[in-house]
Amino acid sequence: MVASTPALSKVHPDWLDLFPQEFQDANTLLISLQEYFPKYEDVFNVFISSPKAVKVVIVGQDPYPTPGDATGLAFSVNRETRLPKSLLNIFKELKDDLGIERSNGNLEDWQRQGVFLINRILTTPAGKPLGHKELGWEEFTEKIIAYLGNQGAVALLMGKPAQEMGKYFERKVEVPHPSPLSAYRGLFGSKPFSTINSLLDKPIIW
Repeated sequence: MVASTPALSKVHPDWLDLFPQEFQDANTLLISLQEYFPKYEDVFNVFISSPKAVKVVIVGQDPYPTPGDATGLAFSVNRETRLPKSLLNIFKELKDDLGIERSNGNLEDWQRQGVFLINRILTTPAGKPLGHKELGWEEFTEKIIAYLGNQGAVALLMGKPAQEMGKYFERKVEVPHPSPLSAYRGLFGSKPFSTINSLLDKPIIW
C-alpha cells in the first residue's frame, strides 16, 4: 500500500493500485527536491482522474518555470496567468481547426473529458527549463504513458520529445511543437484537434 501524503492524496486510487511502487518512488523523489514548480500539492494533478477515464494523451516536456504558471497539467496555466506563447499557438491552431476560441489557459475542462495532460518531467526549478531532467521522472512517466497507450488511448504528440512516446500508441497524431521556434514548421494548419476527434467515439469539446 502506498503511504498517503498531501501530494499523493490527489491521485486516483486506481493509479496507486496499478503502480504502487512507482508512485512510492515518485513521491520519495519529490520529497527530496527543493524550490520547484508546480506547488508540491499540485505535482500529481494529472492523476486526479481514473486511468479508465483517459481517452487522449497529450505529452509535454516539463512544467513552466515561471512562478504561478504551472498547474501539474501539461501546457495548462492558472486562469489569471498570462498565456505562454506555446499555449497561445495551440489555441491559434484550435481556432483555425475547429473555430473554438479560448482565452482561458486552465485546461482542467479537457482533463474532465478524459484528456491526460502529462509532462515527461513533473517538476522544474524556478527559471531553469529542464532543470530536473534525468532525475528519474522520465522513467516514471514513460511507464504511465506506455500503460495508457496499451489501453487504447489516442495520443497527440507535439514535438520530437513527445513523439518518442509514439511507439506505445496505435492511434496517434504527431505535429511540431507549439513553441514559437517550431510552430510555423507544420503545427499551423495541421488540424490535430479535429483529427483526434475523428478517432474518438465521443469527441472532446476543446
